[in-house]
Amino acid sequence: MKEKDAKKQQKKAKKPSLIVRITDFIALAIRFVTYDMWRITGNDVSGYKHLGIHAAKSISLAVRSFLNLNLPSRASALTYSILLAFVPFLAVLLGIAKGFGFQEHVRQVLINTFPGQGDNLENVFGFVERYLDQIQGGLIIGIGVVILLYTVINLLSNIENTFNDIWQINKPRSFARKVTDYLALLLIIPVLMVASSGMSIFVQTIQNTILDEFVFLTPVVDLVLKIVPFVIASFVFAGLYIFLPNTKVKFLPGLIAGVLAGSAFQIFQLIYISGQIWVGKYNAIYGTFAAIPLLLLWVQLSWVICLFGGALAYAIQNASTFNYDADTQHISRRYRDFVLITIMTLIVKRFEKGEKPYTADELSQEYHIPIRLATDILYQLSELNLVAEVLEDHDEWTIYYQPAIDINLLSVSYVLQQVDREGSENFRIDRENLFRAEWEAVIHSREEMYNKENHLLLKDIGIEK
Repeated sequence: MKEKDAKKQQKKAKKPSLIVRITDFIALAIRFVTYDMWRITGNDVSGYKHLGIHAAKSISLAVRSFLNLNLPSRASALTYSILLAFVPFLAVLLGIAKGFGFQEHVRQVLINTFPGQGDNLENVFGFVERYLDQIQGGLIIGIGVVILLYTVINLLSNIENTFNDIWQINKPRSFARKVTDYLALLLIIPVLMVASSGMSIFVQTIQNTILDEFVFLTPVVDLVLKIVPFVIASFVFAGLYIFLPNTKVKFLPGLIAGVLAGSAFQIFQLIYISGQIWVGKYNAIYGTFAAIPLLLLWVQLSWVICLFGGALAYAIQNASTFNYDADTQHISRRYRDFVLITIMTLIVKRFEKGEKPYTADELSQEYHIPIRLATDILYQLSELNLVAEVLEDHDEWTIYYQPAIDINLLSVSYVLQQVDREGSENFRIDRENLFRAEWEAVIHSREEMYNKENHLLLKDIGIEK
């Protein structure tokens, strides 16, 4: 008995405390989310496990992008931009709506969108009317229209640049495409606003007339009336995520992010309306004073929701290509050179065969190269003028890569020399006298390395001679 009691006491002594177990669990969870999870590929799991891992990766990547890109500060900058351009933007919107004959419908939609701000919006509409009258009746009507359109295009360009940063796109739309795409967007917005208003009026009409005879349908119609704003907001956000970035965004990631962002936006709007009512009831004077700060808060938090949804759309579409992301950030120079030569060789050999050039996604998926590493190396090769970016006429979103110089000049040593010489060497370190020996040692070691490569052409790698 004494021996059994002693063994039990030993087991209890070895068993860690609850605090230690919780700490160990948290450490394992953090390691899994930050490192282990990103080493699990689609070939390792399937079914619900694959969906769960992909969802966890998407959320983690979205949060990381949201913080690393400092999107809350960008939301503040966009709030400032939209306030400065609000009257010109509204002038263009109402001017287009007036041309189609439904200016009053658009005004009513705006009033319904900003409940409690009816008086302020009426004042803004007065500003807009005077703004349009000055443009139409002034001697410099052409300059006025140009300034008006430039202000609106500049606002939309700032929004596009933010989405391009989320998607890691270095090249924005050309100015000509900005003008055409943004004007098309401005033509669509009033139509969508009227359509959404008409849908709500249609459902309410059914509720007020037909439901007297079909009382059992009342709960269904009430549910539809509650869901319609969420559906409209979801499609608006999905449209922003799919069409605004200067890249190809797949429909499903954009729709999922749009539904989540649109739902969050509608819930926040209900909270905002409740807050305005509460402030107005508490103190009429304070409520009047709080209208502007509350509006600014509403605009900024709306942008925060919108930008996080953009980061989520990017994460959902690209999470599977961020495998081994932590390893990529700490890759050795030797292994990076190996990947660089590999990518360059694949591009050269495909060009030599006369086949369709590679894209970054194809290189990543076919040869299991992490997408961030592949895009970084392709951007470096493009900056070194070793590869050229190619666009097809029927596909303006996808970038293809092919050699930028004669493939009979592209040897391993030549490529490594160009990589070695990339960047500035113009510093004040004395390499002529004080550190001359060290500089010559580096140059000599590099020359030896290039000679050892024997100027092997990339197109001949793997070919027995």
